Amino acid sequence: MEVPEVHYARSSDTRIAYEVFGSGPVDLVYGRTAISHLELVWEEPAVAGYFRDLGTVARVILWDKRGVGLSDRAVGTPTLEDRMDDVRAVMDAAKSRRAVIFGATDTAAMALLFAATYPERTLGLMLIEPTVKGSWAPDFPFAPTREEVEESIRLSEEDWGTRAYIDRTLATLAPSRIDDPEFKHWYGRVIRFGSSPSAAAALARMNLEIDIRATLPAVHVPTLIMKAPGDRTVREENSDYVAEHVPGAQLVAIPGRDHFFWANPEARAASLRAQKSFVTGLPSSVPDEDRVLKSVVFADIVGSTRLASQLGDHGWKELLDSFFAASRSEAKRSRGEVVKTVGDGFLATFDGPTRAVRFAESVRDQARKQGLVLRAGVHTGECLVSDNDVVGIAIHLASRICDSAGGGEVVTSRTVRDLSVGSEVRFEERGAQQFKGVEGTWETFLAV
Repeated sequence: MEVPEVHYARSSDTRIAYEVFGSGPVDLVYGRTAISHLELVWEEPAVAGYFRDLGTVARVILWDKRGVGLSDRAVGTPTLEDRMDDVRAVMDAAKSRRAVIFGATDTAAMALLFAATYPERTLGLMLIEPTVKGSWAPDFPFAPTREEVEESIRLSEEDWGTRAYIDRTLATLAPSRIDDPEFKHWYGRVIRFGSSPSAAAALARMNLEIDIRATLPAVHVPTLIMKAPGDRTVREENSDYVAEHVPGAQLVAIPGRDHFFWANPEARAASLRAQKSFVTGLPSSVPDEDRVLKSVVFADIVGSTRLASQLGDHGWKELLDSFFAASRSEAKRSRGEVVKTVGDGFLATFDGPTRAVRFAESVRDQARKQGLVLRAGVHTGECLVSDNDVVGIAIHLASRICDSAGGGEVVTSRTVRDLSVGSEVRFEERGAQQFKGVEGTWETFLAV
């Protein structure tokens, strides 16, 4: 098979490099982990053979993430929303309406969020050793500590792409190939051509902040998770955790110690068997698309009764209609929708938390210009969409968070904060709260 031609999809102002190959009946959007390079990847026979085999059961759409490989480099620190936008842009450019989404390690977080947010475009998920939380916590002891990650970053910045770096990295990523000089030479080129040390460090620090655990129950597509119990790069408990929290997920153990499954013939064969079986066994029926992960904004006007008394019924209605019209226009610009108005407030939904927070801040500022004081609550959670309405606990929680906000404040849940990693939005902790009609204790944050 010839090396596929590189194409570019436009995701907002960023160009994303991708290739299309294979003859299978199902589209597979393949996102590789960490550092990649679309052209150099084909120079290693093991990788090329792996992709050729995968192309017999799927039409594979292989892409470089923004900031690495052949995609645009000077893009700052990408958010999870940015990466999801990139996947949609690549799918659109490749004329793929619906696809299996593949994610490995850090890319798996984006893949899981994509499936929960866009089930209408997701046939299924294939994940290799998914990382859903980037750093250690008392309730998630399977991740490395911040100190361990920072030490790894420090070492990488000192000897990026050198023989010492390659030896140290492949000792865990592909120990079966550690004595193969041609393989090590190839991998060094991928690293050096794929990213700069500073860009790789920024990406590693962003991954350190990832925490998408709260969204896992909202994934309702067929999911295959592959893990290598002997791998020292990612603890297998990460995969176990995802399998336990994604409804109906299938977990398969791959033999060997290589994090790069394709580097070892036995592991490569086992992973291909699992992936081919999964792809060919996908159900023909469309999954329930009514359950979708949404970022919900609930906002209302502070002191509306007093204002209505001052302006009179006619004046108050004109002001309110003008405000709602401006809010709908702003929501549309932010790829969202004002679903309904309720008295002096409204409910709006978005496909990403950062867009939701930016929208809330924008309409708050617009309201101020009209002499109105707005407060807003923002939460990301699973919603049931039906008859031009949305329902679910996420709606109630956004409403309760709004009630807890002061005039001019945009207050969010922890989930929103965690999913906004890499954005320019900053958050101040407000502490844990209990809300009427909503079980549990919820941490809230002020968007600043």
